[in-house]
Amino acid sequence: MKYAIDKQEKYSVVKLKEEKLDTTIAPGLKSELVTMHAEGVKNIILDLSDVKYTDSSGLSALLVGNRTFKQTGGVFILASPSDHAMKLIKISQLDGVLNIIPSVDEAIDHVFMSEIENDLKQEGNNE
Repeated sequence: MKYAIDKQEKYSVVKLKEEKLDTTIAPGLKSELVTMHAEGVKNIILDLSDVKYTDSSGLSALLVGNRTFKQTGGVFILASPSDHAMKLIKISQLDGVLNIIPSVDEAIDHVFMSEIENDLKQEGNNE
């Protein structure tokens, strides 16, 4: 699986450098996401701009990532999905489950807004 990771303080961007997110790629993506979570990464932006095709095993990997990061209060964002990927996500009715944002820059803004919201909630709970 070809990919690049840009690790920042509040988030990591994983750019999948594959045209297909299918049975050959999905297991590696799942294990990479779980490993990153175990290493303490809280928020993930998965850049899908190079992915032209995905299948059900690819969707499964996305759902694993989504569940893994959300369970601990983190954010899992799909950024720049292709038209084909979006069609499959909508057909599968996962557009209401997955956090999908049109661009990586907008996804980064979303992460910072989520962090601010979490900080405010924690301050409210401490009062």
